[in-house]
Amino acid sequence: MQTRSPRVVGRNSEIDQLLQLLATARAGYGGAVFLVGEPGIGKSRLAALATARALDDGMAALRGRVGALGTMVAFRPFTEALLALIRRGEMPDPESLGPYRQVLGRLIPEWDDGTAHDTTASPVVLGEAVLRLLSLVGRDRGCLLVLEDLHDADPETMAVVEYLLDNLEDQPITLVATMRPDQCPATELARIAAQRGSAILLGLQPLRPAEVIELAAACLEVPVDSLPQELCERLWQDSAGVPFIVEELLQEASRAGQLLAKPDGSLQMIDGLRTNVPAAVVRSITSRTDQLGSESRDILVLAAVIGHRFPLSVVRKATGTDERLLLATLRAGVAAQLVGPDEPVPDWYAFCHPLTADALLAGLTPTERAGLARRCADAIEELHPGLPGEWSPMVAELAETGGDLSRAGQLFAQTGRRSFEEGSTSSAIKLLERANILLAMDADLERRAEVLSLLLVALRAAGQFDDLALHSAAADDMADRNLDHRKVAGLHVQLAFAEHAAGRQAAAGTHLAVARSLLGNAADPVDTAPVDLLAANLEVARTNPGRLRTATELATRAAAAAEQADLPEVACEALQLLGLLARERDLDESIAYFRRARQVAENHGMALQRVLAHVYEGANICLATGSLVELERARQQGLRIGAIALVYEVNCILTLQAVMRAEYTLAATIADEGFQVTRRLQLNGTATVFLAYKAILEAHRGLRNAMEQTFDEATSLARDNTPYELPVTYGLGRAFCALLEENRELAEGDMAQALAYDAQNPTMFHTSGKNGLSLLLGVLAGRNSWPHFEVISATAAGGMRWNKQFVQMAHAILLGRDGQRDAANAKMIEAMETSSLYPMARHLGMRLVAEPAHADGWGDPISWLRQAEEYFHGANVQPVSSACRGLLRQLGATVSQRRTGSDQVPADLRRLGITTREYEVCRLLVDRIGNKSIASRLHISPRTVEKHVASLMTKTQQPDREALSSFARTVLQD
Repeated sequence: MQTRSPRVVGRNSEIDQLLQLLATARAGYGGAVFLVGEPGIGKSRLAALATARALDDGMAALRGRVGALGTMVAFRPFTEALLALIRRGEMPDPESLGPYRQVLGRLIPEWDDGTAHDTTASPVVLGEAVLRLLSLVGRDRGCLLVLEDLHDADPETMAVVEYLLDNLEDQPITLVATMRPDQCPATELARIAAQRGSAILLGLQPLRPAEVIELAAACLEVPVDSLPQELCERLWQDSAGVPFIVEELLQEASRAGQLLAKPDGSLQMIDGLRTNVPAAVVRSITSRTDQLGSESRDILVLAAVIGHRFPLSVVRKATGTDERLLLATLRAGVAAQLVGPDEPVPDWYAFCHPLTADALLAGLTPTERAGLARRCADAIEELHPGLPGEWSPMVAELAETGGDLSRAGQLFAQTGRRSFEEGSTSSAIKLLERANILLAMDADLERRAEVLSLLLVALRAAGQFDDLALHSAAADDMADRNLDHRKVAGLHVQLAFAEHAAGRQAAAGTHLAVARSLLGNAADPVDTAPVDLLAANLEVARTNPGRLRTATELATRAAAAAEQADLPEVACEALQLLGLLARERDLDESIAYFRRARQVAENHGMALQRVLAHVYEGANICLATGSLVELERARQQGLRIGAIALVYEVNCILTLQAVMRAEYTLAATIADEGFQVTRRLQLNGTATVFLAYKAILEAHRGLRNAMEQTFDEATSLARDNTPYELPVTYGLGRAFCALLEENRELAEGDMAQALAYDAQNPTMFHTSGKNGLSLLLGVLAGRNSWPHFEVISATAAGGMRWNKQFVQMAHAILLGRDGQRDAANAKMIEAMETSSLYPMARHLGMRLVAEPAHADGWGDPISWLRQAEEYFHGANVQPVSSACRGLLRQLGATVSQRRTGSDQVPADLRRLGITTREYEVCRLLVDRIGNKSIASRLHISPRTVEKHVASLMTKTQQPDREALSSFARTVLQD
C-alpha cells in the first residue's frame, strides 16, 4: 500500500509564490524565498516541486545541500550545485567569466590550476563570481538555485547567500533556501532580507485537520470519504499536522496490518492506531529496520552515528561487513524509504529524512554511541591517511563524540588551518576556537600554543579583536605552566600584531616588549624576524621624525632574518615595507626591494604575494617615468589568478593616472565601473578611493560643485568619516580646482591644508603636491627660494614625473630671477618635455610661469599664454582662458575675440543683456570679494570692474552690491 503522497497538500499559497518567482526569473528579474519550518514540515517537498516546475519550463535548475558537516566545509552547497552543471554538460564557456573563472576554482576543482586558494578572494567576491555564472546559465531561460538545510551553513556560505540576495533583482535567477527555525545566522539573514524586501520569508505551518485528512487520502490513493473517522482523528492528534509524521504513521499502520481495504474501496482499521509523538516516528522507523534483520539494523545505526549522510566505504570498514550484505542492506533500506543515494558522490548515501537518523540513534546509550563513533573515526583514518578534504572535520566530530577530546582538538585545529589557508577565515575561526576549547586542559602546552597562535592570526585577518584580553590571559597561563619561552614570545608577537591592526599601538608595544624580553639578545632568526617586522610596522605608525629611518633598519633586519630562517611570508612583507619606505629616498632601490619580494614569492609558490609585489613595482615605474606598461602587466596577472580585489586597487591607480593625463572620459569610465562593482562587493575602502578620485577628476575639469558633492559622498562612505588620503584630496583635488578658477589664494590655502594633513599623518602617497606643486606655488608667491628647491629636488619623490614637471618649472623661475635667462629657458623646455604626458598640468604651468618669465625677461611667455588660452578655451575652463587673454592684452599682444563666449552665459542672464565679461565678474561676486581681487583674477583694472558691477546692478535691478552678490549666488546655484 502506497504511503507517500504523490502531490503537495495544503501549500497552495506557497506554491503560487514559488511559481511567480520562477516566472519572474524567466523574464530576467530575480528573487528569493526562504522556506522555514520544523523537520518534516514539507520544506524539501516544496523545493522539489519548484525544481520540477522549473525543468518543465526549460529553466536551468541547480541544487546544493549544506549537509551535516556544513559548519566545517565552506561553500559545500555551491560546490555541489555547480558540479552538477558540469556533469549535465550545461556549464557555459569558462572564458566568458573572465577573471571570475579563477575565483570559482574554489568551488569547481576542474577550474583550479593551483592558484585558486592563493587569491584569498573574499566570500563577497566569490558571491559576485557565482552571480555572474548563474546569470550566464540562466540567460534567456532563467535559473533556479535551491540551497537546502541552510541552518547548518558555514559563515562563508552565508556571506555568499547574503551577497546573492542583495544583487538578484536584475538577474534571471530564483533562489530557494530551506532551513529550520533554529536561532542561527541563516534565520537572522532571512528575517533581515524579508524586512528590506530582498527575499520572501515563508514560515511553513502545520497542516490543518482537513488538510491532514486530504494528505492521508492522497498517500493511500483513496477518496477522502473512505477514510475511517478514527484514523483521521488519530492522525491529526498524533502528527500535530506535520506531513512527514502523517506519512510515517500511515507507513507503520500499513506495515503492521492495521489498515485493510474493504471490497467497496473504503478502509478499515484493525485494533486501532495507538502512537505517540515523537515516539511514533521512532516506532515506525524501528519497526522497518527490525524487519531488515539485526545485522542490517546495526549497519544503519552505525551509519547514523556518522551523520545524516555517510560513505559506504567507511561503514564497510567500521562494521567489517562483506559487500554483499552491505548492498543487500542498502537495497532493503531504499525499498523501506529509509535511505537513498546522495547524488554528488557515488560512494555516499543519505537518510531520507534527518529524523530517520535521529530515530535510529535514540535507542543508543551514550557509551554505545561513543564506541561506535571511535570505530568510525578509526576506519576513516585508515582509509584516508592524512584526512584530506572533509574527512578531517568528520573524524574530529566523531572523536569528540567518542570522548577523545585531544584527538578532536588536534583535528579541528588541522581543519581550521586548512580553511584559513583557503581563505575561509570565518570558518577557520570557528574551528580554531573549538580546538582551543577542547585543548584547554591538554598536557601538551606547545600544541595549545600553536592553536592559539593560528587563532590570533585568523582573528587579525578577520578584524575580530574583542577577545584579545582573554587570549592574552591564556598565553600568560601557559607561561606560568612552563611553556617554552620562545613559544610564549611568539604568542605575544601575534597578540601585538592583532593590537596593531586594531589601532591600539600602546598595547601592541607592550606585547612587543614582552616578546623581546623573553627572547633576549641571542635569539634565532626564526624568532627575531617577525619581532622586527612588527617593530618596523609600529615605527611607521608613529609620528616622530626618525621613525622612517628606524623602520627601515628594523625591516631590513627582519627581511634578512626571514630569508635565513626560510620564512617566506615574513620576508615578503618585510621587503614590501622596505620598498614603500624607500620610495621617497630612492626609486631604483624601492623597485629593487619589490623585485626581491616578487622573487621570494615566486620561489615559494605564493601567487598573490607575487602579483602584489609586481603591482608595487609597476606603480613605482609609473611614478618614475609615467609608463603604465609594467602596471598593466601586473594587473593582467591579477586577472589570471582571480585576485579581483587587487585588480580593482590597480584600477584606482589607473583612474588617477587617466586624470593626470587629462583622459577624463577614460577616467570617468574606470571610476564609475570600479565604484559600482566594489560597492557591490562591499570593498568599501576601494570604493571610497574610486569616489575620491572621481572627485579629483571633477576638480581637474574645474567643476567645483560636482567635486564637492563627490567628496561628500566619499566622506560619508569612508569608515573613519574622512575620504581616502586627505593630503591627496586637497593637494591634487581642491588646490587644482582653485587654480582653474583663477583663485590663487584659495589654492594656496588648500595646499597648506594638504601639507598640514601630511605632517599630522605622513602619507606614502607622493603626488599630493608636497614634492611638486607646493614648491611651484611657493616660488610664485615669493615664499620659496633656492633652499626649498634644493630640499625637494634632492628627494626621489621630487624626481617622480608628475612632481618633476612642477619642480622644473619652479627651477626655471628661480633661474630667471637670478638673471640666468638662457638656463631658465632651457629648464622650462625640459619641464615642457616632462609634462608632455599631462596636458592640463602642462598648460596650467605655462599660464603660471608666463607672468614671472615676462617680468624677468626670459622664455616665450606670449607663446605660452596663447597655447594655454587655446587649451583651456577648448576644455571649457573659462576662468583660465579669460586670464590668459587678459595677460596677453597686458603684454601688448593681439587677442582674437572668442565669439562663442556668450554661450557661457546662462540664458536667463543673456536675456537681461549681460555680456560675457559681466558674467565673469558676476561669478566672482559670489565669493563677496572686492574689486581689486576681481581685477587681479580677470587681469583687468579695478576701475573696469567697478563699471561692470554698476552695469550688473542696473541690468538685474539690484539695489546694492550686497544684493547683487546674493542674486549671483542664487542664479549660479540654480
